[in-house]
Amino acid sequence: MADAPDDYAHPKPADVVAGLGAVQAKIRQAAEDSERDPAEIALVAVSKRIAPEGILAALKAGHRVFGENYVQEAKAKWPALRERFPDAELHLVGPLQSNKAREAVELFDVIHGLDRLSLAAALAKEIDRTGRAPKLLIQVNTGDESQKAGIAPSHVDALLSECRETHGLAINGLMCIPPVNDPPSAHFALLAAIAARHNLPILSMGMSADFPAAIQMGATHVRVGTAIFGERPPARP
Repeated sequence: MADAPDDYAHPKPADVVAGLGAVQAKIRQAAEDSERDPAEIALVAVSKRIAPEGILAALKAGHRVFGENYVQEAKAKWPALRERFPDAELHLVGPLQSNKAREAVELFDVIHGLDRLSLAAALAKEIDRTGRAPKLLIQVNTGDESQKAGIAPSHVDALLSECRETHGLAINGLMCIPPVNDPPSAHFALLAAIAARHNLPILSMGMSADFPAAIQMGATHVRVGTAIFGERPPARP
C-alpha cells in the first residue's frame, strides 16, 4: 500500500480540471444516449495515490465525490482536505480487511467492498458503537475470478439475507469490477439484474475504460480515476 508522499502522483491542477470536465461530458452524453437523466449518475473520482494538491484541484473545481482504495492512505490525506471542504463525500472502493472496519466506518460515507460475513459482523459492530452508518454495497465477483475480491453471484442472496437479518445492516447496493479481458456489458447486466431482484438502488459499476457501457446498463455510480488524474506511479514493492 502506498502511503508515502513520494509514491503519489502530482498531476497539474489544469490537467485535473480538464480531465474532470471531459469525464463529466462523457457521462452526460452516455446518459442522454440511454435516455437517462445525467443527474442520476454520480461520478466517484478515484484519488488513489494522488497527492492532496491534485485532489484539491478537483475540489476547487466543484467536485465533491471521491474514492480511495486504502484506509491508511485516506486517513493520511482526507482529514485536512475535509477541513476545507466538509461537504466532500468519501467512498472506499478497494477491498476492506475486517481489522480496518473501525477506521473505515469512522472515515468513509460509502463502503463498496462488503463481500463476506466476517466483514459484515465487523462493520455492524462499529456502526453500533459509533452510531455512524455509511452506505454499504456488496461487491460481486461477476467473473468468478479467484484472484479478485467479491462474492460469487450465486451467493449474493445468502449474504444479503445474513447482513440484514443477522447483523441488522442496511445494504444499499452492489458493486462489480468485470474481468479485464471480457466485454463488460454482460457483467453490468448481471449486476443490474441482481440489484433489481432485491430492490437495491445503488449500482456501482464502470471505470475509466468502460463507464459509458455501465451507464447504458443502469449504473448509478461510476468510479473513474485515470481519466481524471492521469497515470499513477508504479507501486513500490
